[in-house]
Amino acid sequence: MFWVFTSLADWFTYQLLSLDAESKMAQAIHFFVEDTSKILVLLLVMIYVIALIRASLKVEKVRDYLSGKKRVVGYLMGSIFGAITPFCSCSSIPVFLGFTTAGIPLGITMAFLITSPLVNEIAVLLLLSLLGWKFTLLYVLSGMVIGVISGWFLDMIKADRWLQPFAAKAMHKSPKPSNTDNHYSSNSMSFSERNTFAKNETREIFVRVWKWVLIGVGVGAALHGYVPDGWIESHLGSKQWWSVPASVLIGIPLYSNATGVIPIMESLLRNGLPVGTTLAFCMSTVAASIPEFVMLKQVMQWRLLGMLFALLLTAFTIIGWMFNLITWQV
Repeated sequence: MFWVFTSLADWFTYQLLSLDAESKMAQAIHFFVEDTSKILVLLLVMIYVIALIRASLKVEKVRDYLSGKKRVVGYLMGSIFGAITPFCSCSSIPVFLGFTTAGIPLGITMAFLITSPLVNEIAVLLLLSLLGWKFTLLYVLSGMVIGVISGWFLDMIKADRWLQPFAAKAMHKSPKPSNTDNHYSSNSMSFSERNTFAKNETREIFVRVWKWVLIGVGVGAALHGYVPDGWIESHLGSKQWWSVPASVLIGIPLYSNATGVIPIMESLLRNGLPVGTTLAFCMSTVAASIPEFVMLKQVMQWRLLGMLFALLLTAFTIIGWMFNLITWQV
């Protein structure tokens, strides 16, 4: 599916603008067109589909089920869904918004949001070829455990109070047309009414966030491809404990999607950077990007945004340390 957006970016950059594929300008524009088109389409489709499903179900029953004893199951389901979906951090945001408006508890939604970029298919394939299935399985399970624990922690401290007002309101409201009484049952809605509800929900959220998608990905595109050649390997190739958190901090402003990070990972590993340090750097580049947080600021207040940022950086560092220790002992 995503090849459509790549083809659109190819046509716009290399045919319409006739830019040299090797130039930094071409790489930035291609990145911007591909990511913005993908995210905006996902935003429209995912929010509409989830809103349509939401209007077809008794949301209160789903919410009560996930809010009670079954919440641990919800954390696990959110984490599994995050692990199997091929989304980078920015592409995960439309799904996050859809879950929020569907009334899914914040911790379950955050388990998805944190696991999705942590466990990406590129890192899985690369680790499988380098270290074998046992280390790869350990990586996947570690990412899922971090997602589950983070979701549980955010629910324990009632972090949903730090959502932006419109997101908090959407999370707790029921899908009822305005011209119905308080006894209205969502199951009695016709398809036309469900469609109207879903379209209104999609329009309301899309109008709020589309410009921040452009701004966020624009920042990422401006930084894309500017990883200094040789600098990271020469300064972070040692076995010092601080090399992992340092690689995480360096990776934050150097936004890339999961596909774009492949040559970076291969280059770093080929030049002797430890596996854990490479993983930490690339996960930071993909999953804790400036564009992601620019977009999430429209949904989260500063306190929740800062907490998510701290959880991600801690997760990257722990996974980096763990894999360095494992590979150094093998």
